[in-house]
Amino acid sequence: MTDLTAIKAQARKAGFARRKEAHGMHKPGVAGHLSEVLAGYRGVPLSGYMPIRTEIDPVAAMAEAAAHGPVGVPVIMSAGQPLKFSRWQPEAPLRDGPFGAKVPEVDDFFDPEILIVPLVAFDAQGGRLGYGGGFYDRTLEGLRAKRPTLAIGFAFDAQEAQDLPLEPTDQPLDMLITESRVLQFQR
Repeated sequence: MTDLTAIKAQARKAGFARRKEAHGMHKPGVAGHLSEVLAGYRGVPLSGYMPIRTEIDPVAAMAEAAAHGPVGVPVIMSAGQPLKFSRWQPEAPLRDGPFGAKVPEVDDFFDPEILIVPLVAFDAQGGRLGYGGGFYDRTLEGLRAKRPTLAIGFAFDAQEAQDLPLEPTDQPLDMLITESRVLQFQR
């Protein structure tokens, strides 16, 4: 294990603990700012995610956006590969996907232009620490090579960290939305 691997593991452990505590104090309406931001992008193909464990829940904002354009959720195809995004509709049948996340029962893949990205920790410069599989980094790199793609991190305020251990392959966020604020980053 490299020093960076150990440092990232420690940062994830601390991030998970902060996220768990914030999730335990869960209040209604945590997706309010996310809904407001997405309203400005009506009709633009986007992907959210079905929350697992203690992730902040974007489903209410995704449902509002689905009334105006395509909304998808990530599907893990295999380790080391980018994500694919399958069209999602509120109340549509779902099946169990890898890692416990629900995915549409029938896949209908498309490329989103906006990704709502789950995370373990973030910093004030748009850095993101994920679970360590690199799925979103590979996916964002591929999508951004084709066309501008907006990466919106969605997290609890408590998930903010100082001095995240980041690597050159870590894709930055363009925006970060929490239950209380919206941060935009210049790239």
